[in-house]
Order: sequence, then C-alpha cells, then structure tokens
Amino acid sequence: MNGTNVSNEVLERLSGEWEALTPEAQKAARYVLENPTDVGVSTVREIAEAAKVKPNTFVRMARQIGFEGYDDFRAPFREAIRQGGVSFPERARWLQDIRRSGELGGLYADMVGAALSNIEETFASIDAEALKAAAEVIWSSRQVFTLGVGVNNANARNFTYLASTGMKQFHAIPRSGSTPVDDLAWADDRDVLIAMTMKPYRNEVVEAVRIAREQGMTIVALSDSYASPIILSADHGFVTRADTPQFFPSSVSTIALLETLLSFVIAVASEEIIERVETFHRRRHQLGIYMEEPE
Repeated sequence: MNGTNVSNEVLERLSGEWEALTPEAQKAARYVLENPTDVGVSTVREIAEAAKVKPNTFVRMARQIGFEGYDDFRAPFREAIRQGGVSFPERARWLQDIRRSGELGGLYADMVGAALSNIEETFASIDAEALKAAAEVIWSSRQVFTLGVGVNNANARNFTYLASTGMKQFHAIPRSGSTPVDDLAWADDRDVLIAMTMKPYRNEVVEAVRIAREQGMTIVALSDSYASPIILSADHGFVTRADTPQFFPSSVSTIALLETLLSFVIAVASEEIIERVETFHRRRHQLGIYMEEPE
C-alpha cells in the first residue's frame, strides 16, 4: 500500500474519531484535516503553533487515535511526500487496484479514470491566453448571461452564484417561467452570453446563441466538440470532454473550466473586486449565515 493511501487512512481515522476528541484536540485535528501536507514537513512545535494549540495537544490527539506519539502519527505523511504521494500515484496501478477492490470496483475505476481524463484532455486543449481573452470580455461587459439547460442549468447557476459574490452583472438563464430567447430580449453588443450544451445539442441553446449573435452579443461557448453548432458560432469557444461509462454525460470538466474561467475574470478585474468579495463574506458572517469556528 502506498504512502498516499496510508495517510488517507489516518485522515479517515481522525475524522471518524472526531466526536470523541476534546475541543482542543478537535482544533488540532481540524488543522490536520485541512492541511494534511503540512504534517509531513512540520515538527510538533511548528504545527501546534500553526493550529494555535499546545504541542502536547497534538501528542494526545495522536495517542487517542492509536499512535504512540506525534512522530508515529507523522510517519505516513512523510512517506507520502517521499513517494510523491501529495499528488495522484501512478494512475494505471492505482486504477487497477480499485478495479480489484470488489463487485463495483470496475465501475469505480471507470468513473475515476473518465473524470481524470476529461479534465486532463480539456485543459490540454485550452490556451491560457484564450481564457484570459474571454475573461477580459466578461469583466468589461455590461451584463453576462450564463445559459444551460438540463444538467448544465445547474452548472450555469453555480457559476453565476460564485460570480455574484463579487459582481452583480451575472444572470443565469433561462429564468423560472421564461425561455432563453426571452431572457436575452434586451441584450446587445455590450453584453456577453456564456452558453453550454453537449451532444445531443439542445435546440433552445443553439437558437439562443444564433439570436444573441444577431443582437451583437459576444458569445463564449462550452461544448464537447469543435464541430458543435455553438462552438462554430462563438467568439470564444472551449471544448470540454464529457466522456463517461454511465448514461449521462460528465460535468466534471465543464465545472472545472467554469471555475477556472471565473478565476481568470477575478484576476483581470480591477482591485475593487477583492473588496467586494470580502464585503460579501463579512456581511454573511455578521448575519450569522456561516457557522463560526471555535477559537
């Protein structure tokens, strides 16, 4: 068993024993669960200082979940780093191990393999400058309409929700009780349409892109082929891989690309975006929306 799996087992054990830990030990455990790579490179004093607890707290926490002390607890994390286990282990061997793990091991391996391949192939085909160009158009626009139907409706709404923490010109469409073309009725060349559809392509998305072009909108399209009708009509087109062993197309690479595109928008934005995001989250803390972590 490689070091990555061993260190993951330690994290799972720590999570499983959470309720039995004292409040101080939970602070130590939380730091480990959120920063596992720090464990392998930190002394007990260093990690205790980072977690804002006493060194003995880490020692007691380690003993409570079955280790002799912190050094014993740290050993699997050091081994994971030595083997390069902070990233994925060698894929073929890892997937083979999964495939042999039980009745559903084959499906698990196929799903994991497809997800990794989709992300790799998607980003291998996209140039950072192309993403930057799309991000600059989005930031400088008056309004951004993100269009997806079916499963892509959820992806569009997730992207819009994240963007709305710092920007107010984003709208997920179709709105409830509306149609995409109605939602774009008053859009023009000051606006951007981000559209998504995969095979079999949805007519309402293709039609909305056609009308948006007639209205002078800038089109950013995400689809699964360079021959997709919305890619062919786009000013900025990105091909995302959606292969999967199950019936439904995968959204993994679409979500990853949307998150990356949004990060580029924030990167090219003016400095006010940082203040907006901080204000948004500070307000949520003040309203009690977030659970406050113990001191």
